Amino acid sequence: MMVLLKSSPFSLVQPDYGLLFWTALIFCILWLILGKFAFGPITNALRDREDGIRDALDAAEKAKAEMANLTAENERILAEAREERTLILAEAKEMKASILDEARQKAKEEAKKIAAQSMEEIAVQKRTAIAEVKNLIGSETVNITEKLLSRELDTGDKHSAYILQEMQKLNLN
Repeated sequence: MMVLLKSSPFSLVQPDYGLLFWTALIFCILWLILGKFAFGPITNALRDREDGIRDALDAAEKAKAEMANLTAENERILAEAREERTLILAEAKEMKASILDEARQKAKEEAKKIAAQSMEEIAVQKRTAIAEVKNLIGSETVNITEKLLSRELDTGDKHSAYILQEMQKLNLN
């Protein structure tokens, strides 16, 4: 069975003028209502979001510029610190050299003083030894003279032999 379709008075391809009017009127009313209550807040939300994104991008650019400035400042500070370290090391080396030179000079002066004192002491001991030897020779000479005088010496030969004998007793080499 075949059913024949009747043509209906309603067709989408050829709409009726009344349908067009009511569709257009409902669309315009809906458009006004959406424009007043939906499009405004949606537009404001999009504008706020756009402003927030723009502010975030500006803040990121500022942060990037600040980071670049901080990096440059850090590099400058590091360069100054390196330069100061170099100066401090140079001063320390100079101070070390001057302290070593000063210590060497003091050691040389001290060695000269000690040598001079030693020479002075040696000279004093030498003079003391010479004085003692002279005193010893003098006392022995007096002793020999006393003995000579106490003895009666008849001749010069006995006198010379006696002096030689006494000299051998002294052991003056």
